[in-house]
Amino acid sequence: MNLPDLCQERNRAKTDIEFINIDLDIKPLFKGKKYFLRTYGCQMNVHDSEEIKYYLECLGFSSTNTLEDADIVVLNTCAIRENAKDKVYGYLGRCKHLKKEKKDLIICLAGCLMQEPHEIENLRKNHDYIDIIIGTHNLHELPKLIAKKKGMQQVEVYSNSDKVYENIRYSRDSKISAWINIAYGCDKFCTYCIVPYTRGRERSRKIENILEEVTYLKNKGYQEITLLGQNVNAYGKDLNLGYDFATLLEEVAKTGIPRLRFVTSHPWNFTDEMIDVIAKYPNIMPYIHLPIQSGSDAILKKMNRRYTISEYKALFEKIKSKIKNVAVTTDIIVGFPGETEEDFLKTLEIVDYCKFDGAYTFIFSKRMGTAAALMPDNTPLEEKEERLRRLNEVVNKYSLINNQKLLNQEVEVLVTEESEKGRNKVCGYTDTFKLVNIEGSKDLIGKIVKVKITEAKSFSLDGIALTEKVNN
Repeated sequence: MNLPDLCQERNRAKTDIEFINIDLDIKPLFKGKKYFLRTYGCQMNVHDSEEIKYYLECLGFSSTNTLEDADIVVLNTCAIRENAKDKVYGYLGRCKHLKKEKKDLIICLAGCLMQEPHEIENLRKNHDYIDIIIGTHNLHELPKLIAKKKGMQQVEVYSNSDKVYENIRYSRDSKISAWINIAYGCDKFCTYCIVPYTRGRERSRKIENILEEVTYLKNKGYQEITLLGQNVNAYGKDLNLGYDFATLLEEVAKTGIPRLRFVTSHPWNFTDEMIDVIAKYPNIMPYIHLPIQSGSDAILKKMNRRYTISEYKALFEKIKSKIKNVAVTTDIIVGFPGETEEDFLKTLEIVDYCKFDGAYTFIFSKRMGTAAALMPDNTPLEEKEERLRRLNEVVNKYSLINNQKLLNQEVEVLVTEESEKGRNKVCGYTDTFKLVNIEGSKDLIGKIVKVKITEAKSFSLDGIALTEKVNN
Protein backbone atom coordinates (compact mmCIF):
# COMPACT_ATOMS: atom_id res chain seq x y z
CA MET A 1 0.00 0.00 0.00
CA ASN A 2 1.60 3.32 -1.03
CA LEU A 3 1.46 6.70 0.72
CA PRO A 4 -1.55 8.19 -1.18
CA ASP A 5 -3.57 5.00 -0.60
CA LEU A 6 -2.76 5.03 3.10
CA CYS A 7 -3.58 8.72 3.50
CA GLN A 8 -6.91 8.12 1.78
CA GLU A 9 -7.60 5.29 4.20
CA ARG A 10 -7.00 7.65 7.14
CA ASN A 11 -9.68 9.99 5.80
CA ARG A 12 -12.41 7.35 5.86
CA ALA A 13 -15.01 7.47 8.63
CA LYS A 14 -13.68 5.75 11.72
CA THR A 15 -17.02 4.20 12.61
CA ASP A 16 -16.11 1.24 10.35
CA ILE A 17 -13.65 -0.17 12.92
CA GLU A 18 -14.70 -3.73 13.74
CA PHE A 19 -14.32 -5.08 17.28
CA ILE A 20 -13.65 -8.83 17.32
CA ASN A 21 -13.49 -11.15 20.32
CA ILE A 22 -10.80 -13.80 19.82
CA ASP A 23 -11.78 -17.32 20.84
CA LEU A 24 -9.09 -19.82 19.86
CA ASP A 25 -9.03 -23.56 20.39
CA ILE A 26 -5.30 -24.34 20.41
CA LYS A 27 -4.28 -27.97 20.75
CA PRO A 28 -0.91 -28.93 22.32
CA LEU A 29 0.46 -30.62 19.21
CA PHE A 30 4.14 -29.97 20.01
CA LYS A 31 4.63 -31.29 23.54
CA GLY A 32 8.32 -31.81 24.28
CA LYS A 33 9.36 -29.32 21.60
CA LYS A 34 11.13 -26.04 22.36
CA TYR A 35 10.79 -22.49 21.10
CA PHE A 36 13.36 -19.70 20.87
CA LEU A 37 11.90 -16.18 20.72
CA ARG A 38 13.95 -13.06 20.00
CA THR A 39 12.40 -9.59 20.21
CA TYR A 40 13.57 -6.36 18.57
CA GLY A 41 12.26 -2.84 19.10
CA CYS A 42 9.83 -0.99 21.32
CA GLN A 43 7.55 -1.83 24.24
CA MET A 44 4.74 -2.68 21.81
CA ASN A 45 6.93 -5.38 20.27
CA VAL A 46 7.84 -6.70 23.71
CA HIS A 47 4.14 -6.96 24.53
CA ASP A 48 3.44 -8.61 21.16
CA SER A 49 6.06 -11.21 22.08
CA GLU A 50 4.09 -11.97 25.23
CA GLU A 51 1.16 -12.79 22.95
CA ILE A 52 3.40 -14.95 20.73
CA LYS A 53 4.69 -16.79 23.81
CA TYR A 54 1.12 -17.59 24.86
CA TYR A 55 0.35 -19.19 21.50
CA LEU A 56 3.59 -21.18 21.43
CA GLU A 57 3.07 -22.49 24.96
CA CYS A 58 -0.55 -23.44 24.22
CA LEU A 59 0.78 -25.44 21.27
CA GLY A 60 2.94 -27.38 23.72
CA PHE A 61 6.32 -25.70 23.15
CA SER A 62 8.52 -24.83 26.13
CA SER A 63 11.00 -21.96 26.15
CA THR A 64 14.74 -22.21 25.56
CA ASN A 65 17.39 -19.49 25.61
CA THR A 66 19.69 -21.58 23.42
CA LEU A 67 19.10 -21.20 19.70
CA GLU A 68 20.60 -24.62 18.87
CA ASP A 69 18.07 -26.38 21.15
CA ALA A 70 15.03 -24.88 19.44
CA ASP A 71 12.47 -26.68 17.29
CA ILE A 72 10.92 -23.35 16.28
CA VAL A 73 12.61 -19.94 16.09
CA VAL A 74 10.50 -16.77 16.11
CA LEU A 75 12.07 -13.39 15.41
CA ASN A 76 9.73 -10.51 16.30
CA THR A 77 11.14 -7.73 14.16
CA CYS A 78 11.37 -3.93 14.28
CA ALA A 79 11.40 -1.54 11.32
CA ILE A 80 11.92 1.81 13.01
CA ARG A 81 15.60 2.13 12.02
CA GLU A 82 17.92 0.51 9.51
CA ASN A 83 20.10 -0.81 12.32
CA ALA A 84 17.18 -2.83 13.70
CA LYS A 85 16.61 -4.41 10.29
CA ASP A 86 20.30 -5.21 9.88
CA LYS A 87 20.29 -7.05 13.21
CA VAL A 88 17.40 -9.23 12.07
CA TYR A 89 19.06 -10.18 8.80
CA GLY A 90 22.33 -10.81 10.61
CA TYR A 91 20.62 -13.22 13.00
CA LEU A 92 18.80 -14.91 10.14
CA GLY A 93 22.22 -16.08 8.94
CA ARG A 94 22.62 -18.13 12.13
CA CYS A 95 19.11 -19.55 11.72
CA LYS A 96 19.77 -20.55 8.11
CA HIS A 97 22.94 -22.36 9.12
CA LEU A 98 21.10 -24.17 11.93
CA LYS A 99 18.33 -25.27 9.57
CA LYS A 100 20.87 -27.08 7.42
CA GLU A 101 21.59 -29.25 10.45
CA LYS A 102 17.98 -29.49 11.72
CA LYS A 103 15.77 -30.03 8.67
CA ASP A 104 12.56 -29.91 10.74
CA LEU A 105 13.39 -26.56 12.34
CA ILE A 106 10.58 -24.03 11.84
CA ILE A 107 11.69 -20.44 11.27
CA CYS A 108 9.09 -17.70 11.72
CA LEU A 109 9.38 -13.96 11.19
CA ALA A 110 6.84 -11.60 12.77
CA GLY A 111 6.58 -7.91 13.57
CA CYS A 112 6.82 -4.53 11.91
CA LEU A 113 9.43 -5.42 9.30
CA MET A 114 6.93 -7.88 7.84
CA GLN A 115 4.52 -5.03 7.08
CA GLU A 116 6.86 -3.57 4.44
CA PRO A 117 6.02 -5.03 1.01
CA HIS A 118 9.58 -4.72 -0.31
CA GLU A 119 10.86 -6.74 2.65
CA ILE A 120 8.30 -9.49 1.98
CA GLU A 121 9.43 -9.60 -1.65
CA ASN A 122 13.07 -9.86 -0.55
CA LEU A 123 12.30 -12.63 1.94
CA ARG A 124 10.36 -14.64 -0.62
CA LYS A 125 13.06 -14.25 -3.24
CA ASN A 126 16.23 -14.65 -1.17
CA HIS A 127 15.22 -16.39 2.06
CA ASP A 128 13.02 -19.29 1.09
CA TYR A 129 14.23 -21.30 4.12
CA ILE A 130 11.90 -19.14 6.28
CA ASP A 131 8.71 -21.10 6.91
CA ILE A 132 6.25 -18.54 8.26
CA ILE A 133 5.93 -14.78 7.77
CA ILE A 134 3.21 -13.04 9.79
CA GLY A 135 2.36 -9.38 10.29
CA THR A 136 1.46 -7.15 13.22
CA HIS A 137 -2.30 -7.21 12.63
CA ASN A 138 -2.95 -10.95 12.68
CA LEU A 139 -0.72 -12.56 15.29
CA HIS A 140 -3.69 -14.63 16.49
CA GLU A 141 -3.34 -16.67 13.28
CA LEU A 142 0.12 -17.90 14.27
CA PRO A 143 -1.09 -21.15 15.95
CA LYS A 144 -2.97 -22.13 12.80
CA LEU A 145 0.04 -21.48 10.58
CA ILE A 146 2.35 -23.52 12.81
CA ALA A 147 -0.12 -26.41 13.17
CA LYS A 148 -0.76 -26.55 9.42
CA LYS A 149 2.83 -25.91 8.37
CA LYS A 150 3.41 -27.01 4.80
CA GLY A 151 6.58 -27.60 2.87
CA MET A 152 6.30 -24.16 1.31
CA GLN A 153 6.73 -20.68 2.75
CA GLN A 154 3.53 -19.35 4.33
CA VAL A 155 2.89 -15.60 4.29
CA GLU A 156 -0.01 -14.09 6.23
CA VAL A 157 0.36 -10.32 6.41
CA TYR A 158 -2.61 -7.96 6.38
CA SER A 159 -1.69 -4.78 4.52
CA ASN A 160 -3.62 -2.78 7.09
CA SER A 161 -6.28 -3.33 9.70
CA ASP A 162 -9.69 -1.93 10.54
CA LYS A 163 -10.07 -4.33 13.43
CA VAL A 164 -9.52 -4.24 17.18
CA TYR A 165 -9.14 -7.67 18.76
CA GLU A 166 -10.27 -8.35 22.31
CA ASN A 167 -9.73 -11.31 24.64
CA ILE A 168 -6.08 -11.55 23.57
CA ARG A 169 -4.14 -13.75 25.99
CA TYR A 170 -0.54 -13.28 27.06
CA SER A 171 2.25 -15.25 28.68
CA ARG A 172 3.60 -12.25 30.54
CA ASP A 173 7.29 -11.79 31.24
CA SER A 174 6.58 -10.45 34.73
CA LYS A 175 4.16 -11.15 37.56
CA ILE A 176 4.81 -7.64 38.92
CA SER A 177 4.54 -5.19 36.02
CA ALA A 178 2.30 -5.55 32.97
CA TRP A 179 1.73 -3.84 29.64
CA ILE A 180 -1.80 -3.09 28.45
CA ASN A 181 -2.52 -2.07 24.87
CA ILE A 182 -5.10 0.71 24.78
CA ALA A 183 -4.71 1.75 21.15
CA TYR A 184 -3.03 0.60 17.96
CA GLY A 185 -1.49 2.49 15.05
CA CYS A 186 -0.84 6.17 14.46
CA ASP A 187 -2.33 8.90 12.27
CA LYS A 188 0.33 11.56 12.77
CA PHE A 189 2.53 10.73 9.74
CA CYS A 190 5.73 12.26 11.03
CA THR A 191 7.81 12.32 7.87
CA TYR A 192 10.61 10.13 9.27
CA CYS A 193 8.38 7.48 10.82
CA ILE A 194 7.40 4.08 9.41
CA VAL A 195 4.86 3.29 12.18
CA PRO A 196 1.68 4.38 10.32
CA TYR A 197 2.60 1.95 7.55
CA THR A 198 3.55 -0.98 9.79
CA ARG A 199 0.95 -0.57 12.54
CA GLY A 200 -1.94 1.02 10.64
CA ARG A 201 -4.29 3.83 11.49
CA GLU A 202 -5.25 4.76 15.05
CA ARG A 203 -7.70 2.30 16.60
CA SER A 204 -8.71 2.55 20.25
CA ARG A 205 -10.00 -0.23 22.46
CA LYS A 206 -13.24 0.45 24.31
CA ILE A 207 -12.78 1.71 27.85
CA GLU A 208 -14.79 -1.06 29.50
CA ASN A 209 -12.52 -3.74 28.03
CA ILE A 210 -9.38 -1.93 29.21
CA LEU A 211 -10.76 -1.52 32.73
CA GLU A 212 -11.68 -5.20 32.83
CA GLU A 213 -8.07 -6.11 31.97
CA VAL A 214 -6.71 -3.70 34.58
CA THR A 215 -8.98 -5.13 37.27
CA TYR A 216 -7.98 -8.68 36.35
CA LEU A 217 -4.27 -7.84 36.68
CA LYS A 218 -4.79 -5.96 39.95
CA ASN A 219 -6.61 -8.97 41.40
CA LYS A 220 -3.71 -11.16 40.27
CA GLY A 221 -1.39 -9.07 42.43
CA TYR A 222 0.27 -6.89 39.78
CA GLN A 223 1.84 -3.78 41.28
CA GLU A 224 2.20 -1.75 38.12
CA ILE A 225 0.64 -1.43 34.69
CA THR A 226 1.76 0.62 31.70
CA LEU A 227 -0.81 1.76 29.15
CA LEU A 228 0.61 1.34 25.65
CA GLY A 229 0.00 3.06 22.36
CA GLN A 230 2.06 4.38 19.48
CA ASN A 231 0.41 7.71 20.29
CA VAL A 232 -1.10 6.85 23.65
CA ASN A 233 -2.70 10.20 24.43
CA ALA A 234 -4.68 10.22 21.17
CA TYR A 235 -6.71 7.43 22.77
CA GLY A 236 -10.47 7.60 22.22
CA LYS A 237 -10.51 10.26 19.51
CA ASP A 238 -11.48 7.69 16.87
CA LEU A 239 -14.34 6.22 18.92
CA ASN A 240 -16.48 9.35 19.29
CA LEU A 241 -17.93 7.93 22.51
CA GLY A 242 -17.41 10.99 24.70
CA TYR A 243 -14.21 9.96 26.43
CA ASP A 244 -10.50 10.53 25.86
CA PHE A 245 -7.15 9.61 27.39
CA ALA A 246 -7.65 11.84 30.43
CA THR A 247 -10.92 10.00 31.13
CA LEU A 248 -9.21 6.62 30.80
CA LEU A 249 -6.29 7.64 33.04
CA GLU A 250 -8.67 8.70 35.79
CA GLU A 251 -10.81 5.56 35.57
CA VAL A 252 -7.74 3.29 35.68
CA ALA A 253 -6.33 5.23 38.64
CA LYS A 254 -9.63 4.73 40.47
CA THR A 255 -9.19 0.93 40.29
CA GLY A 256 -6.49 1.29 42.94
CA ILE A 257 -3.69 -0.31 40.96
CA PRO A 258 -0.58 0.70 42.99
CA ARG A 259 1.34 2.16 40.05
CA LEU A 260 0.11 3.44 36.70
CA ARG A 261 2.31 4.55 33.78
CA PHE A 262 1.81 5.26 30.07
CA VAL A 263 3.91 5.56 26.90
CA THR A 264 4.41 7.16 24.44
CA SER A 265 2.86 10.64 24.37
CA HIS A 266 2.76 13.12 21.52
CA PRO A 267 3.07 16.78 22.61
CA TRP A 268 0.30 17.74 20.19
CA ASN A 269 -2.26 15.63 22.09
CA PHE A 270 -1.10 16.42 25.64
CA THR A 271 -4.10 18.20 27.18
CA ASP A 272 -4.57 20.27 30.33
CA GLU A 273 -7.07 17.65 31.50
CA MET A 274 -4.36 14.97 31.31
CA ILE A 275 -2.00 17.07 33.41
CA ASP A 276 -4.69 17.71 36.03
CA VAL A 277 -5.53 13.99 36.30
CA ILE A 278 -1.85 12.99 36.64
CA ALA A 279 -1.39 15.62 39.35
CA LYS A 280 -4.54 14.49 41.18
CA TYR A 281 -3.86 10.76 41.61
CA PRO A 282 -0.80 9.59 43.58
CA ASN A 283 -0.85 6.18 41.89
CA ILE A 284 -0.25 7.80 38.47
CA MET A 285 3.53 7.96 38.38
CA PRO A 286 5.12 11.41 37.92
CA TYR A 287 7.06 10.35 34.86
CA ILE A 288 6.38 11.70 31.36
CA HIS A 289 8.12 10.59 28.18
CA LEU A 290 7.58 13.53 25.81
CA PRO A 291 9.49 13.25 22.52
CA ILE A 292 10.69 16.58 21.15
CA GLN A 293 12.82 15.20 18.23
CA SER A 294 14.47 18.56 17.40
CA GLY A 295 14.99 22.03 18.86
CA SER A 296 14.55 23.76 15.51
CA ASP A 297 11.14 24.95 14.33
CA ALA A 298 12.29 24.56 10.72
CA ILE A 299 13.20 20.91 11.27
CA LEU A 300 10.04 20.23 13.30
CA LYS A 301 8.01 21.53 10.35
CA LYS A 302 9.89 19.21 7.98
CA MET A 303 9.20 16.37 10.41
CA ASN A 304 5.47 17.22 10.45
CA ARG A 305 5.52 17.30 14.25
CA ARG A 306 2.66 19.87 14.48
CA TYR A 307 4.09 21.99 17.29
CA THR A 308 6.69 24.73 17.68
CA ILE A 309 9.46 24.99 20.23
CA SER A 310 7.59 27.75 22.07
CA GLU A 311 4.52 25.49 22.30
CA TYR A 312 6.64 22.61 23.58
CA LYS A 313 8.23 24.87 26.20
CA ALA A 314 4.81 26.06 27.37
CA LEU A 315 3.63 22.45 27.73
CA PHE A 316 6.85 21.45 29.50
CA GLU A 317 6.51 24.31 32.00
CA LYS A 318 2.86 23.42 32.66
CA ILE A 319 3.80 19.80 33.37
CA LYS A 320 6.66 20.85 35.65
CA SER A 321 4.57 23.37 37.58
CA LYS A 322 1.50 21.17 38.12
CA ILE A 323 2.92 17.65 38.66
CA LYS A 324 4.96 17.36 41.85
CA ASN A 325 8.53 16.01 41.44
CA VAL A 326 7.83 15.03 37.81
CA ALA A 327 10.62 13.61 35.65
CA VAL A 328 10.53 14.23 31.89
CA THR A 329 12.46 12.26 29.29
CA THR A 330 12.46 12.67 25.54
CA ASP A 331 13.51 11.42 22.09
CA ILE A 332 15.85 13.41 19.82
CA ILE A 333 16.91 12.80 16.22
CA VAL A 334 20.10 14.38 14.86
CA GLY A 335 21.07 14.66 11.23
CA PHE A 336 17.53 14.95 9.85
CA PRO A 337 17.65 15.89 6.13
CA GLY A 338 18.50 19.56 5.82
CA GLU A 339 19.58 19.98 9.45
CA THR A 340 22.21 22.71 9.64
CA GLU A 341 24.67 23.40 12.42
CA GLU A 342 22.38 26.26 13.46
CA ASP A 343 19.44 23.84 13.69
CA PHE A 344 21.52 21.47 15.78
CA LEU A 345 22.61 24.24 18.15
CA LYS A 346 18.92 24.96 18.75
CA THR A 347 18.50 21.32 19.79
CA LEU A 348 21.29 21.78 22.32
CA GLU A 349 19.53 24.94 23.51
CA ILE A 350 16.25 23.15 24.22
CA VAL A 351 18.12 20.42 26.12
CA ASP A 352 19.78 23.13 28.20
CA TYR A 353 16.35 24.70 28.76
CA CYS A 354 14.46 21.52 29.75
CA LYS A 355 17.33 19.71 31.48
CA PHE A 356 15.67 16.38 30.69
CA ASP A 357 16.05 13.47 33.11
CA GLY A 358 17.11 11.40 30.12
CA ALA A 359 16.85 11.14 26.36
CA TYR A 360 16.88 8.48 23.67
CA THR A 361 19.05 9.95 20.95
CA PHE A 362 19.43 8.73 17.38
CA ILE A 363 20.97 9.58 14.06
CA PHE A 364 18.28 9.93 11.37
CA SER A 365 17.60 6.62 9.65
CA LYS A 366 16.04 6.70 6.19
CA ARG A 367 12.98 4.42 5.96
CA MET A 368 11.73 3.49 2.51
CA GLY A 369 8.16 4.69 1.97
CA THR A 370 8.33 7.69 4.31
CA ALA A 371 8.33 11.28 3.08
CA ALA A 372 11.72 12.03 4.66
CA ALA A 373 13.34 9.27 2.59
CA LEU A 374 12.83 11.50 -0.47
CA MET A 375 14.33 14.64 1.08
CA PRO A 376 17.84 15.74 0.06
CA ASP A 377 20.35 14.75 2.73
CA ASN A 378 23.83 16.16 2.18
CA THR A 379 25.24 16.03 5.71
CA PRO A 380 28.15 13.55 5.97
CA LEU A 381 27.71 10.67 8.40
CA GLU A 382 30.84 11.73 10.27
CA GLU A 383 29.26 15.11 11.01
CA LYS A 384 26.04 13.46 12.20
CA GLU A 385 28.03 11.18 14.50
CA GLU A 386 29.87 14.16 15.93
CA ARG A 387 26.57 15.95 16.59
CA LEU A 388 25.25 12.85 18.35
CA ARG A 389 28.36 12.76 20.54
CA ARG A 390 27.94 16.41 21.48
CA LEU A 391 24.25 15.91 22.20
CA ASN A 392 24.82 12.85 24.38
CA GLU A 393 27.42 14.75 26.37
CA VAL A 394 24.84 17.39 27.31
CA VAL A 395 22.01 14.88 27.87
CA ASN A 396 24.18 12.74 30.16
CA LYS A 397 25.25 15.81 32.14
CA TYR A 398 21.67 16.68 33.04
CA SER A 399 20.76 13.06 33.68
CA LEU A 400 23.53 12.92 36.28
CA ILE A 401 22.55 16.27 37.81
CA ASN A 402 18.93 15.14 38.18
CA ASN A 403 19.97 11.82 39.69
CA GLN A 404 22.31 13.55 42.16
CA LYS A 405 19.31 15.42 43.58
CA LEU A 406 18.21 12.09 45.07
CA LEU A 407 21.45 11.46 46.99
CA ASN A 408 20.74 10.62 50.65
CA GLN A 409 17.01 10.83 49.96
CA GLU A 410 14.48 8.12 50.76
CA VAL A 411 12.51 7.06 47.69
CA GLU A 412 9.94 4.37 46.97
CA VAL A 413 11.14 1.66 44.59
CA LEU A 414 9.14 -1.17 43.04
CA VAL A 415 11.63 -4.06 43.19
CA THR A 416 11.34 -6.14 40.02
CA GLU A 417 14.27 -8.57 39.86
CA GLU A 418 17.72 -9.58 41.04
CA SER A 419 20.41 -7.11 40.02
CA GLU A 420 23.29 -7.93 37.70
CA LYS A 421 25.53 -5.73 39.87
CA GLY A 422 26.43 -8.35 42.45
CA ARG A 423 25.26 -10.87 45.01
CA ASN A 424 22.58 -9.89 47.50
CA LYS A 425 21.44 -7.10 45.23
CA VAL A 426 18.07 -6.47 43.63
CA CYS A 427 16.86 -3.68 41.40
CA GLY A 428 13.75 -1.76 40.49
CA TYR A 429 12.38 1.64 39.58
CA THR A 430 11.43 4.80 41.43
CA ASP A 431 8.12 6.50 40.72
CA THR A 432 10.06 8.71 38.26
CA PHE A 433 11.32 5.60 36.43
CA LYS A 434 14.91 5.78 37.61
CA LEU A 435 16.71 2.45 37.88
CA VAL A 436 17.99 1.67 41.39
CA ASN A 437 20.38 -1.14 42.31
CA ILE A 438 19.62 -2.02 45.92
CA GLU A 439 21.49 -3.83 48.64
CA GLY A 440 18.80 -6.20 49.84
CA SER A 441 17.52 -9.75 49.60
CA LYS A 442 15.45 -11.18 46.76
CA ASP A 443 12.53 -11.42 49.21
CA LEU A 444 11.93 -7.76 48.31
CA ILE A 445 11.06 -8.62 44.70
CA GLY A 446 7.48 -7.66 43.94
CA LYS A 447 7.29 -5.13 46.77
CA ILE A 448 7.35 -1.35 46.90
CA VAL A 449 10.21 -0.55 49.27
CA LYS A 450 11.66 2.55 50.86
CA VAL A 451 15.25 2.92 49.69
CA LYS A 452 17.94 5.36 50.79
CA ILE A 453 19.99 6.51 47.76
CA THR A 454 23.73 6.22 48.40
CA GLU A 455 25.21 6.86 44.95
CA ALA A 456 24.05 8.59 41.76
CA LYS A 457 25.28 7.86 38.25
CA SER A 458 24.10 9.12 34.87
CA PHE A 459 21.97 6.06 34.12
CA SER A 460 21.23 4.50 37.51
CA LEU A 461 21.21 4.92 41.26
CA ASP A 462 22.52 2.78 44.12
CA GLY A 463 20.71 2.42 47.40
CA ILE A 464 20.07 0.49 50.60
CA ALA A 465 16.64 -1.00 51.33
CA LEU A 466 15.04 0.25 54.54
CA THR A 467 13.26 -3.04 55.07
CA GLU A 468 11.27 -1.79 58.02
CA LYS A 469 9.49 0.52 55.55
CA VAL A 470 8.21 -1.98 53.03
CA ASN A 471 4.82 -0.81 51.70
CA ASN A 472 3.27 -4.18 50.92
